[in-house]
Amino acid sequence: MTYDAGHYDVIVIGAGHAGCEAALASAKRGAKTLMLTLNLDLVAFMPCNPSIGGPAKGVVVREIDALGGVMGKIIDKTHIQMRMLNTRKGPAVRALRAQADKPLYIQEMKETLENQENLTLRQGMVQRLIVEDNEIKGVVTETKAAYTAKTVIVTTGTFMRGKVIIGDLEYESGPNNQRPTVALSEHLEELGIKMVRFKTGTPMRVNSHTIDYSKTEIQPGDEEPRAFSYETTEFIMDQIPCWLTYTNEYTHQIIDENLGLSPMYSGMIKGTGPRYCPSIEDKVVRFHDKPRHQIFLEPEGRNTEEVYVQGLSTSLPEFIQKKMIETVPGLEKAEIMRAGYAIEYDSVVPTQLWPTLETKNIKGLFTAGQINGTSGYEEAAAQGIMSGINAASKALDLEPLILDRSQAYIGVLIDDLVTKGTNEPYRLLTSRAEFRLMLRHDNADLRLTEIGYQMGMITEERYEKFQEKKQLIEEERKRLDGVILKPEEKVQHIVEQAGGTPLKEAVRASDLLRRPEMKYDMIETLTAPEVALPEDVKEQVEIQTKYSGYITKALQQIERMKKMDDKKIPDNIDYDAINGLATEAREKLKEVRPLSVGQASRISGVNPSDVSILLVYIEQGKIARVSNE
Repeated sequence: MTYDAGHYDVIVIGAGHAGCEAALASAKRGAKTLMLTLNLDLVAFMPCNPSIGGPAKGVVVREIDALGGVMGKIIDKTHIQMRMLNTRKGPAVRALRAQADKPLYIQEMKETLENQENLTLRQGMVQRLIVEDNEIKGVVTETKAAYTAKTVIVTTGTFMRGKVIIGDLEYESGPNNQRPTVALSEHLEELGIKMVRFKTGTPMRVNSHTIDYSKTEIQPGDEEPRAFSYETTEFIMDQIPCWLTYTNEYTHQIIDENLGLSPMYSGMIKGTGPRYCPSIEDKVVRFHDKPRHQIFLEPEGRNTEEVYVQGLSTSLPEFIQKKMIETVPGLEKAEIMRAGYAIEYDSVVPTQLWPTLETKNIKGLFTAGQINGTSGYEEAAAQGIMSGINAASKALDLEPLILDRSQAYIGVLIDDLVTKGTNEPYRLLTSRAEFRLMLRHDNADLRLTEIGYQMGMITEERYEKFQEKKQLIEEERKRLDGVILKPEEKVQHIVEQAGGTPLKEAVRASDLLRRPEMKYDMIETLTAPEVALPEDVKEQVEIQTKYSGYITKALQQIERMKKMDDKKIPDNIDYDAINGLATEAREKLKEVRPLSVGQASRISGVNPSDVSILLVYIEQGKIARVSNE
């Protein structure tokens, strides 16, 4: 017998990185929101690496911030180290990465959730959903509390029928020995949701006092102030270093000799693991010719001695883990505080979702995060904010938000999931984005702040500052186009100092800035602007000027792609009635049910000839409708 526990617009199940962003976005959108989680002391917990950001992922965090999310703000307040990666490469691959203070990150996120208007936090395990006529109506917890809602977001991460495996030991568990979510996973299957079994893992944690850092290489943070959020004005400069060491032939020998004890190779693990974050066993087997692999020693916070051994993810028996780390320089006497382990869990087949992250077969039910087959906190948070905006929009009868591949890495991530699906834990990479020159770390606000403001996620004050920044960039670019620099002594001196070829004739300041060796600050000294510009404005002026030719070409490609995405496919289309479609294409189109011809063209198994046939069929349908009218 259940009891009436309350009525909401949106219910979020889970409080990991997806759940936190989903609940906050929903509440900011104006929906009365309830967040239900197993343990309120572990919201936004990091069960694996204590870090945020990295290639592509760091850009996603900036995009979340530009839309009005909180991950960037929280890590800016709680990191112990921050570095900009790929600084010697072009702006399209630069990204921030921060080491988190794990306990402090949780504390800061919980405080943010508790202080958010329209948001209620409750501790409880959801066991089943209330569904009537394929439409969500609410949820029921194990304590028989029945909460009703117009929409529900499931963000259960790796808890769905979670199973921890260490050597020949296995037991039902979520990450970090928390309770697994079993009943809800079984209930989703009863509702017709297709599931697959995935696997991920984590390395051991060791005691910092037992590490000999003299045998390792220091990895300090950047001296220059860095931040993920565009609103951050106070910077943490008291940073803690990470350390680098390596495995060796003795480490690899121990692994080789004990592969039979590895659950990955003994057959105990059935789930598919992440290709781009393999275990140390997998690395040794797959890259047998490599004499060593990098190991990063990453502190888990300022007030803990636990150190995360990045690069030694393993599910080997604990006594083998001990033997293994004793061969690594600096870790010969390291004491393991937590053993590494693998975890298997249920994941939803993401092609069952619309691009809004709503399930196709149950109206009002959304899923976000690792339950959708992704890996990583950043990918989870990105889905979280999008599902939160869209679940609230559906509950409040507002317009949904779908980002396309040219607007954001978030758009790439979701389009890949719902269009192509994934047969392994999905990780966002720069190579997945065909327009990565446009999707940079530096311009996330220019791409997405306007959208965040329209969704009610951005304050008026922030929006006004954003508009001012845009205006300054535009005015300075126009000014540089109008300034003529003659081949005078001062100009020639700066050009030669930069390693460039002396001018032979007068040039526009903007043309001089396009030279690879020239920087905005050099041009600034020659053109004497009336007002000194903020550093982020200078950065934009330089990048937009230098890469204007490439950006123009990219915009032309984006325009072509948008034309295909603008060709909508009717909801009632009958793919079986289309003559000439390949059998595989017909099956995939019926499964994915793409919203546009552009999305159809990105489905694996749908060839250009199938797209052409589809286009002709749709056009003929339009002609027929016009004739009937």
